[in-house]
Amino acid sequence: MKKSYKTMTRPELEAEIVSLRAAYDAKVKKGLKLDMSRGKPSTEQLDLSNEMLTVLHGDDCKTETGFDVRNYGVLAGIPEARRFIAELCSVSPENVIMGGSASLEVMYNALMRAMIFGVDKESEPWAKQGKIKFLCPAPGYDRHFGMCQDLCIEMINIKMTDEGPDMDEVERLVASDSSVKGMWCVPKYSNPDGVTYSEKTVRRIADLDHAAPDFRVFWDNAYIVHDLTDTPDELINIFDLTRGTKNEDMVYMFVSTAKISFPGAGISAFISSEKNVAEALSHINFQTISYDKINQLRHVRYFGNADGVREHMKRHASILYPKFKIVLDALDSELGGLDVAEWRRPNGGYFVSFYAMPGTAKRIGELCKGAGVTLTSVGATYPYGVDPDDSNIRIAPSYPTTEELKAAMEVFVICVRLAAAEKLLSK
Repeated sequence: MKKSYKTMTRPELEAEIVSLRAAYDAKVKKGLKLDMSRGKPSTEQLDLSNEMLTVLHGDDCKTETGFDVRNYGVLAGIPEARRFIAELCSVSPENVIMGGSASLEVMYNALMRAMIFGVDKESEPWAKQGKIKFLCPAPGYDRHFGMCQDLCIEMINIKMTDEGPDMDEVERLVASDSSVKGMWCVPKYSNPDGVTYSEKTVRRIADLDHAAPDFRVFWDNAYIVHDLTDTPDELINIFDLTRGTKNEDMVYMFVSTAKISFPGAGISAFISSEKNVAEALSHINFQTISYDKINQLRHVRYFGNADGVREHMKRHASILYPKFKIVLDALDSELGGLDVAEWRRPNGGYFVSFYAMPGTAKRIGELCKGAGVTLTSVGATYPYGVDPDDSNIRIAPSYPTTEELKAAMEVFVICVRLAAAEKLLSK
């Protein structure tokens, strides 16, 4: 039975630090260079889609209507690709605009259109309305926060719960403050907590009373099919709830195949009401003649339909699940019972969200760096890079090999224990 660090006497903590420091120094001497900083697919995962590179040939680049995808035109995307994404997301093809290789660009463009033109013909541009605020469930995705910071949008932390964002706080702020123009959401297997929004939470979001008539929910469904087990989380379709209501135009959804096919050469989409699609296309028309239709057709030919994607993602899961198990087994065996940390057990997505003893996350990051293990920048999962508790660390198991991951976790647990013991001894 392990003894809780919180019940250790000062001599016991001092002895523990001496032992941990020796173990840490031994790891430093190995000169490791291990990276758990970002949720990048491994080479093994990328290889799963290699056949996609040969599904098209120069004499076979036409759509079902006979359109040559090598040429200009078809602004919203080829019909096959719009249907493909629509089936995957349980929406109508008319609600889909195909984008470029990644959804980040699509999100940024949606933000920019709102800032420059407003969300529709009736609304004033956000940039002309003074201070603009976004609700940011945290911990969350650092690139969402980076976009807001780049455009001088003020961010408000919203606490994440086991069911999604704290909806009491969301409802209060959205209803009372007309400068709150948007809210970020990663509704399935949230980054980094791996939480899937409950049906109750999604219904409350769909039914929001917003003081700002141009309020928008940025629904980043990045992990829509990224399940790790045969019992995946289920996410209710928010468009089924908003269709025909006062909030029919409130939701912008974003998806991509970045972690399905190739992160650097996937396809992405903007999904919203027909009014929002028409508004977006009226501006995209001046931005581009079309996105990469060859890549759109390549994806459709390779996957076929949504079931083809789901079968493909089972192969991804067979690679990812053992890596998540390595992380969770290490945390359980080395930190369980010590009262120094808590961690999430996601059913999908790309991360394990780790909560160290408050006030120790930065120290853990420093120690890991010193031993050759790179983590996501501590604090990055919060707006402005500031974790108020200095606690959350996002562990990304996907990119390292299994042997590298085991070595990295050996270092990580030592650093967690050492930082916790130091913190307790300093009190």
